[in-house]
Amino acid sequence: MSADRPVVLITGAAGQLGTAVAAHFAQQGARLLLLDRDAKALQAHAGALGDAALIEADLLNREQVAARVDAALAKAGRVQVLCHLAGGFHMGEPVHATPASAWDFMMNLNAASFIHVAAAVVPRMLAQGSGRIVAVGAGGGLKGGAQMGAYSASKSALMRLVESMSAELRDDGVNVNAVLPSTLDTPANRAAMPDADPARWVAPAALAEVIGFLASDAARAIHGALIPVFGRV
Repeated sequence: MSADRPVVLITGAAGQLGTAVAAHFAQQGARLLLLDRDAKALQAHAGALGDAALIEADLLNREQVAARVDAALAKAGRVQVLCHLAGGFHMGEPVHATPASAWDFMMNLNAASFIHVAAAVVPRMLAQGSGRIVAVGAGGGLKGGAQMGAYSASKSALMRLVESMSAELRDDGVNVNAVLPSTLDTPANRAAMPDADPARWVAPAALAEVIGFLASDAARAIHGALIPVFGRV
């Protein structure tokens, strides 16, 4: 691997946004480490990405994440960028009727997963004296909404973790920021909301460009930012 090629680790890499972000960094000549729990989907998307390394791991399993990410980073030798895209959405119940299973799932998937992957990556960035971390929060984490309390709370928790990590790491050369998209224009969202106007949503490729900016040297002075990316909404 060429020493001047940045190494970019992307979680949730098999999803629509993951595919767009991987394509963006591939165009920049980065060496990609693509992590997802869906190995078949990873393989399907990786064909056009050259020498991308695939990491099958469940981000809810901290020990598995640590072992598999550590093995991948040992081969890569370094990691300049972590893009934490993995997350999920759940709504339907009012707060007083939210089942414990829904609460735990949202908090684990949207907040604890960030801690798990950070535990595997941050020590290497500290040893390097540099790094960029970009997480995907949500516009829905800025305030609560009816029938989506667990989701809003979990994304808000992620945003507080980003701010806290930034305060902890900024003096060590590691930038930590987040993007807060509104609805992404994906086939799944179009199917779920057939009467909506997807032209007002955020295209994954457009969000990938914002993530790419935050991972670049041009954003070296930005720490702990929560960047709204709301499209035309």
